[in-house]
Amino acid sequence: MAKLVIPSLLETLYMVVFSTVFSLLIGFPLGILLVVTEKDNIWEKPFLNKVLNSIINILRSFPFIILMILVFPISKLIVGKSIGTTATIVPLSIAAAPFVARIIESSLKEVDKGVIELSLSMGASVPQIIFKVLIPEAMPSLILGITITIINLIGYSAMAGAIGGGGLGNLAIRYGLYRFQTDIMVVSVILIIIMVQGIQYLGNKMSLIIDKK
Repeated sequence: MAKLVIPSLLETLYMVVFSTVFSLLIGFPLGILLVVTEKDNIWEKPFLNKVLNSIINILRSFPFIILMILVFPISKLIVGKSIGTTATIVPLSIAAAPFVARIIESSLKEVDKGVIELSLSMGASVPQIIFKVLIPEAMPSLILGITITIINLIGYSAMAGAIGGGGLGNLAIRYGLYRFQTDIMVVSVILIIIMVQGIQYLGNKMSLIIDKK
């Protein structure tokens, strides 16, 4: 069993780690722009804000399985194939990016506006307010948001196994469902639960430590 489970576990970790990185690279700037371009904010751009909101809402409307199928051509263009563990990172990243943007937006909006106004009165520029005020002040909430994103990506990666994405989801379906090997199904589910619990614990702990500081 170990010969089947360990490679699948590593595939899941591989997908989740890289899709988390790429979704943050896309979603983090989008989340910041959603906040700073709002009306009466530090870089007011109503039209840009409406466009970004529309794009993010459209992307979030697609169920992951459908989005994954639609993104097959993009996956093939980027990694040379549309199915497999590496190819799945592309739709995972695209699916998670708008979610990340909303998480970042929500966290940054929690920052006290008085702190921002004080920074403006002291002559701080927009980039300085973003990187020295907004992000540091929102860091505990941001960490919790990123934790939720990683957990969602674990769930998405398991769903991706249904259409050849690899990982624990693919293992559970191929052996646990189609070959009636219940033990492999149970082990796959237990490993996913352990991963989710471990990530949630670490996220909560890190957020608490930073909040105290």
